[in-house]
Amino acid sequence: MGLLTRLRDIRQNTLKIPALQAAAVADYLETHLYRNPKYADPRGLTRYERQTYSQGGEDGIIAEIVRRIGAPGKTFAEFGVTDGLECNTAFLLAQGWRGTWIDGDRRYLKAIARKFGFLMDEGKLKVLHAFITRENIEGLFREAQVPTELDFLSIDIDGNDYWVWKALSSYRPRAVVIEYNAFFGPEARWVMRYNPDHVWNRQGTYYGASLKSLELLGREMGYTLVGASFTCTNAFFVRDDLVGDHFLPPFTSEALYEPPRYFLLRRNGHASDFGPFEIR
Repeated sequence: MGLLTRLRDIRQNTLKIPALQAAAVADYLETHLYRNPKYADPRGLTRYERQTYSQGGEDGIIAEIVRRIGAPGKTFAEFGVTDGLECNTAFLLAQGWRGTWIDGDRRYLKAIARKFGFLMDEGKLKVLHAFITRENIEGLFREAQVPTELDFLSIDIDGNDYWVWKALSSYRPRAVVIEYNAFFGPEARWVMRYNPDHVWNRQGTYYGASLKSLELLGREMGYTLVGASFTCTNAFFVRDDLVGDHFLPPFTSEALYEPPRYFLLRRNGHASDFGPFEIR
């Protein structure tokens, strides 16, 4: 049985032993990512993937982007965070950053309050309950007093991501991570028609935007596509004035697209948790 077949079988629960799943994923990553000449150039980002609280390897890529371009204020905003234990900015909180989370499900907000309430009490985390649209996003940012030049922005709402980013014209984060729809490949220009009431059914491929369309939107807004996560879920953009020679060209979807590898989505070790901590 080939490694790819093993991974797919694991994903379909035909193999149920966690240790086998972890070993298969580790083998795949070692062969197809870490020892793959495609990712050998240190200016690329994919090889730096590492999972702490993120769904895939986004935590490591974000850390590398920050190392290269800096984060003077250590501020972030993220929407579509669910309970906060599997998102792109929880690890930033664990490193002393401060920021804003927005989610439209009150159940998640209660879960966030249980785990992250101490940071909310300390004024390091603001949490808003809102169903995000392109019409309300800038008003929500103003309500939360999000800095116009925050250091990091994460967008993952499984639908109108393209339109909401486009609506944030008054805000100039240093870096942006946004979910892309890998179903359409590296060259297709495709964006879900705007629907303020859209809720993804968590099964189909009708959501979001292709990587090419996001690349073009980024250019329009003054951002360069600099990488994508190995599982394909997220694309990373850096503000044009900060790119310099820190990243690996060409900065196109054709060069940076990663195909769907959802069988790699995993949790390392114990279930994610969060609580009071010190930075020493």
